Parts: sequence; structure tokens; C-alpha cells
Amino acid sequence: MADGIRVPGTWRHVFIRNGDYFLSDLFIYADGLIDCWGLVTLEEFEEKLRSGWVATELPDGARASGHELAAWRFGEPRTWHTPELLLAEVRDTIDELNGRPDSTDRCLEAVDAFLADRTEDKRAAVRDAYLAIPSTRRRYALGDMDLKDWPLQVLAAGPGGLVEGLSEPVGQEDYDEAISYFEERAEWLAERPLRVPADGPETPLAPAIHLYESFPLTPAEDPGTRGLRNGYQAPVTVEGTTYPTVTHAYWALATDVPSARAAIARAPHSTAARELAAEAGLRPDFEHVRTAVMARLLRAKFTQHPDLARILLDTADATLVYDDMHSAFWGDNGGRGRNWTGRLLELVRSELRA
Repeated sequence: MADGIRVPGTWRHVFIRNGDYFLSDLFIYADGLIDCWGLVTLEEFEEKLRSGWVATELPDGARASGHELAAWRFGEPRTWHTPELLLAEVRDTIDELNGRPDSTDRCLEAVDAFLADRTEDKRAAVRDAYLAIPSTRRRYALGDMDLKDWPLQVLAAGPGGLVEGLSEPVGQEDYDEAISYFEERAEWLAERPLRVPADGPETPLAPAIHLYESFPLTPAEDPGTRGLRNGYQAPVTVEGTTYPTVTHAYWALATDVPSARAAIARAPHSTAARELAAEAGLRPDFEHVRTAVMARLLRAKFTQHPDLARILLDTADATLVYDDMHSAFWGDNGGRGRNWTGRLLELVRSELRA
């Protein structure tokens, strides 16, 4: 938090050298600050790298530890980074956190520029942009697990050029295959926004609907989405007993005590129903069956009340965000809860539509 504003960030492992070597977390923030046992700017972080405070060399036999985890000495250590490489990766991370193109994105933009104007200068720009990607990230710049970066390496090298790891220069056939790869990739990327999974879109088309806490929830001719609340007074009959609301029925089925169930059915409001269930004691397995109980009760409510079923169906495919001041399990509660009531309402809505 800075001046009341949440600054996004991420983290990665690092060794801090403070006498011994300490396995720690390096926190990187979108505003360019980096926490390596103290907040520093990017320029100051570079000094930390040059001085070895953030270690990229791990001497054989040096003492190391992980806080409250283990202590050891390095034996034949191998490291993947130099100060320059780690700094370049951190710069990329800051770009990513800010939604800016990182070195990989800039390289792929250079490829697009080359495809639009296939001059040697444009291809040379691809080569320079590729070499600007930290070498630790070049293997999967294309996101292709099969070919890895082979087409990009070939395009960057050009006919007669050399690809790292091969002694033979790039032949014209390999180069033409790389060009074809990028042409097909450009077509696929252009079509991707139009593609829809076979069983429908991945995200709702309708805007989310927030089902806020609302009192009192008395019957109304047109309750709107208030009628979707579990405390709305719509009698539900389950196992031969009628309960004033879904909440009453839920707490009745939470206990195995017949007298408590009868008392809950007569409770004046949902708070009293919850207190009666707590006094009687919950079923020992209720924690594990409560979602099934709620799903059953919601099915009963909306099949027994067609007018409320219509309200639920009219929410289309919207995400239903349910507030529950008593439970972060059933409610979303400002993004801190699991929203199980909202999720089960969406399930029952789909069943009703089917």
C-alpha cells in the first residue's frame, strides 16, 4: 500500500548474501520498487546485484539457510543468472505488472513488422529484439512447447546465419518453414478472438448481479432479485414439513433432533432458526453435506414457486454475487468469501432452464 493505493506486485526466490547466504523472497512492485530486505529503486537494486548483496554467484562450500527451514553448505552449485540477466528479468516483470510490452512482446512485435515489410533491416530488428530477451526466457518466447523458439531463432538468424546449438548455417528450406510458421501463427491469432468453446463462452455475457443483504424480506408482488435471497418468505416443503424460508429449512436439516426441527419451523425469523439449531447441536457430518442440503433446498424453492423461478431465469447467465453477513462460506462478502449460495443459484438456474 502506498498513499492508500494498492500497488500490485509479485515475488520470486533469491539468495541474499549478508555474511552467509539466505534463501529469501524478492518482491517486485509495479511502481518500480523492489524489496530485497528493504525497499530500493531499480537503480539501487542494480547496485545490490553488482555488490553481491543479491547473489547470483554461490561459492562451493558457502554456508546457506532458509528461514525456519534448513541450513546447509553449497556443494557443486550451478546458477542460472548473472547480475545482468536477473536485472533484465526484473525489468520485464515490472513491464508485465504495468501491462506494458516486455522484451518478449517487443520481439514478437518486431516479427509482425517484418511480416508486413520483409526487408533485411526489419529482419535484423527481429534479431536484435530476440537477443534483448533474457537468455533464461528465450526457450519459450513463442509459448510453443513443441517447437519452443526454433522458428524465432531461424528467422532471427536468416539464411546462412547460425542458430545457437547448431554448427550448420540456416538453410533456405528451414528459413521458409519458419516464415510459414509465423504466417500461420498470425492467422491463428487474428481468428482467436472470434473462437468460442464448443459448449459456449467461458465468461458470462450478462453483467454480474449482486444479491445484497436486505431486510425485511417480506412477500411482495414483484420482489425482484430480493426474491432470490434465502431469507425471502417463500414457504418450502421438505420431508413433509413446511418451513417459512430456505434459511429455516437449512437450519432444520442441520440438526437430527426432531423437536428442534419442529421449533425451527415455527421460528419467527432466520436468526432465531439459526440459534435454535446451534442450541440443539448440528449433525456431525453437516460440514461435509451442507452444500448438498442447500442445493436440495434451492431446487425445492424454485420448483415450488414458479414466479421466483422466472426471476432466477431472467438473470440469464450472469454471475450471482451473494452477500451473507453470517458466513464467508455462503457469501461473497466483498471478495473475501466463497460465494457458495451464488454458485448454487447459478447451478439451479441452469437446471431450470434445461
